[in-house]
Amino acid sequence: MHAYLTADLPGTGGVIKETPEDFLVTELPLYLPQGDGEHTYAEIEKRGLTTLEAIRRLSRELGTAEREIGYAGMKDARGITRQTLSFPRVEPERLLSVGLPGIKVLSATRHRNKLKVGHLAGNRFSITVRDVAEDALEKAAAIAAVLSSRGVPNYFGLQRYGSLGNSHLIGREIVRGDFRAAVDALMGNPASIRDSQWRSAVEAYQRGDLQASMENFPRHCRTEREIVVRLLKRPEAHEKALESVSPRLRKLYLSAYQSFLFDRVLEKRIRSIDTLMDGDLAFRHDNGACFLVEDAAAETERARKLEISPSGPMFGCKMKVPEGVPRSIELDELDSEGIALDAFNLRGGLRMEGERRPLRVPLGGMTAAVNGGCLQLCFSLPRGSYATSVLREVMKQVPA
Repeated sequence: MHAYLTADLPGTGGVIKETPEDFLVTELPLYLPQGDGEHTYAEIEKRGLTTLEAIRRLSRELGTAEREIGYAGMKDARGITRQTLSFPRVEPERLLSVGLPGIKVLSATRHRNKLKVGHLAGNRFSITVRDVAEDALEKAAAIAAVLSSRGVPNYFGLQRYGSLGNSHLIGREIVRGDFRAAVDALMGNPASIRDSQWRSAVEAYQRGDLQASMENFPRHCRTEREIVVRLLKRPEAHEKALESVSPRLRKLYLSAYQSFLFDRVLEKRIRSIDTLMDGDLAFRHDNGACFLVEDAAAETERARKLEISPSGPMFGCKMKVPEGVPRSIELDELDSEGIALDAFNLRGGLRMEGERRPLRVPLGGMTAAVNGGCLQLCFSLPRGSYATSVLREVMKQVPA
């Protein structure tokens, strides 16, 4: 578990996501569709589906290739989420008539360009925390005051690592070029799998019984099954077997590994998250640009106002590296992993160029109320930041 910024303040405890209505997420758009063009922007409301699964179902329903459907951000399966997707050459009326389990199309408007990842301002969250302590409102208010002043630690957290908690492990082995280990990591740890048939398939894989493994994998394990099918034909061709995984999914594994390394750097700087050091690459929250800090004392006031923040690494082959102490902290992480920045210069369309990410983000418009023994929290965060970073500080536990 990552270190808390508000470690000296007690949490509220509690549980979330007992019902879908306990966790509501609404994308805050960066811009609105213009009303004309070959693409249609559809705001959807989904329940119990990841963004990629919703795209997959809509692709089948509409006859549109998955790769042509645009989205601004990834949302997980639990809770109710409202987000915008774009569809080329699909009439708005066609989208509004779609009726699929777990997906409701709320609006559809034409626009000229495909929606791309990152094209959103942020997300607004409305979250119900149940079974909290009696003084939960006072505790939440005290923690919110610190987060509003110092910023929210910009952790990715466990949700970035997939349902089996192994996405970053797959990405690590791909970066290292150990494709057998990457396939092993992709199959997962049987101990973390509840479904008995799925677990038996992984156990058979680990025994080397590929035929039994293929036969036991449930339908929803399409990726694992396809890899095993390829290995049955060529048992040592692990790199080729991984090519059966969609490039989008392989990119997610690599991104999860980047996220894992970022979180480790952030944890090392958590106590001084609002303090710049000489050599930092400071992140400007107004436009996302970074600049080298040569005189940290001169930037104190801008950091205090949360106009700028220290940045951390999303490691990649073209990522700009800081200087001084910040540089040492970051490169020590790479050394501990036994890799260098150029290890992310992968072939096959998997090249990860890297970027800078703020170690903290501003907390927008947080309100808290208690109703019927439940704590109700509303707040917004910039794009790419996670509500769990706020909830874990408030609850003092990782939200289930």
